[in-house]
Amino acid sequence: MVNQQKKKDFTQLIIVIVAIIIINVLSQFAFTRIDFTKEKRYTISNISTQILQNLKEPVKVTVYLEGDFPSGFKRLRSATKDLLIDYKAYAGSNLTFEFIDPIAGKNQQEQEEIYHQLQQKGIEPTNLSVKTESGLSQKMIFPAAIVSYQGKEIPVKLLQTRIGISPEEVLNNSIQNLEYAFSSAIKKVSSGGKPRVGFTEGHGELDDAHLQDAMKSLSDGYETGRIDLSQITYDGLSKLKVMVIAKPETEFSELEKYKIDQFLMKGGKIIWSIDQVNADLDSMRNSRNGEQLAFQKKLNLDDQLFTYGIRINYDLIGDMNCGQIPVSTGEVAGQAQIQMVPWLFYPIIMPVSSHPIVKNLDGIKTEFINTIDTIATKNVKKTIILTTSPYNRELETPTIVSLNMIEDTPDPKRFQSMPKPVSVLLEGSFKSNFLNRPIPEGVNFPVANINKSVNTKMLVFSDGDVFKNEVSAKDGSIFPLGYDKYNQQTFGNKTFLLNALDYLTDDSGLISLRTKEIKLRLLDKGKLVAEKTKWQLINTLLPLIMLIAFGIFQHIYRKRKYAI
Repeated sequence: MVNQQKKKDFTQLIIVIVAIIIINVLSQFAFTRIDFTKEKRYTISNISTQILQNLKEPVKVTVYLEGDFPSGFKRLRSATKDLLIDYKAYAGSNLTFEFIDPIAGKNQQEQEEIYHQLQQKGIEPTNLSVKTESGLSQKMIFPAAIVSYQGKEIPVKLLQTRIGISPEEVLNNSIQNLEYAFSSAIKKVSSGGKPRVGFTEGHGELDDAHLQDAMKSLSDGYETGRIDLSQITYDGLSKLKVMVIAKPETEFSELEKYKIDQFLMKGGKIIWSIDQVNADLDSMRNSRNGEQLAFQKKLNLDDQLFTYGIRINYDLIGDMNCGQIPVSTGEVAGQAQIQMVPWLFYPIIMPVSSHPIVKNLDGIKTEFINTIDTIATKNVKKTIILTTSPYNRELETPTIVSLNMIEDTPDPKRFQSMPKPVSVLLEGSFKSNFLNRPIPEGVNFPVANINKSVNTKMLVFSDGDVFKNEVSAKDGSIFPLGYDKYNQQTFGNKTFLLNALDYLTDDSGLISLRTKEIKLRLLDKGKLVAEKTKWQLINTLLPLIMLIAFGIFQHIYRKRKYAI
């Protein structure tokens, strides 16, 4: 009896072993992954898998998240490593990665050289406070990675900071963004050609110095340069993917407007970054009485924008959610006393939309912005991307803007209004601004006038300075785009520009990965304190009780089963 039972058990064991071997052999030919999480946080999108499986040469990812970090950064590092392991499962030998601490074992001078090298690559450091036995110590870290392919490199920002949210939410947003950040970088670095982006010139637009960081940041994934609309040919326009019109000051001719129009009709994308009002802080400071007449610009673009479905108004927005400027408040012992004060005409735009361009984006620094109205147009979808805070007020122009306004405390009752649109995305088929109109003189295009566009996109922002980087007056050095040199704070302007270009030029839907959400499941701290002892006892005693009960049950079962 006992021998028969042993023989039966042995046979079952052999069957299980053979089944395991067969499953392992078959798994070499069939690849699948199962994600049991509710929001499918470990599932790689089809877009990412296609990018990885289409790699022709090896891609190397170097992640600078190694060392002794607090638990939050350890979680970010683990999530990054898990994602790259998943990527390697699809890319095979065409993807390698490593985690390093760039300053480990380096002296002070060597560390400073490494800091400079990484900043040259577009990787900004983060100053981290680390708890030690003697208290808090400051540690400089680089929560970023470098994606390398055939000698080309693209930086990947891993930490998505945002003003006004908790550290847990910052880390959760960063983890949500990992797949988009790495897939976008791998696609850009491995793609054959870069989309061409042209910043217009010839109408007093932002010069090369004030666009230097914007163009440098885009150069990793795009071919950037300046275009003169009065000189560019049909062939030149046809090679362009995106046109950026950044803060023009003088009037556009009908010929130049026609070139813009036909570029759009052929499927080109446009970013309009326009001020409708002449107002400048430096002009106020240089004036005798510290004031300036804010008056309307004459750009000759209103009719064209109206045809496309948008109107930028001739007004100014004062917003209580604003940046600060330095103001001299007097002298003490011959030394000028400088104080930072709020300046209502420098609104900080906090994104609240869930659109991929601005989702989880930090505040955006602006200067002297206008309101925007949308116009009913067929076949064009309009999405409001950014709005002011509810604490805003419109000023009609022309009006006097003075530095003396900082002396008056704003009355909150006068700054309560519906949020005003300041950035709008338009998508669809646009009607030509030159429909049923004569073609301007000087047009030498070899094709007939197009009256209706193919499906395309444009982004309108009522601030010409949103893509402007500051330039040092002392030595001409360039500050990063979005960096406020007075408050030493970096805003989301650069990320906004990169996201906008990715959205406008993305035909694969990769930007949709920015809508991926991972639900933040935090413990109820109040309940945790109130029920701490109860759950400690349950977690300590219950496993022991279950183990003892199982042992007693097994002993009785075996005794009855094998009793003679």
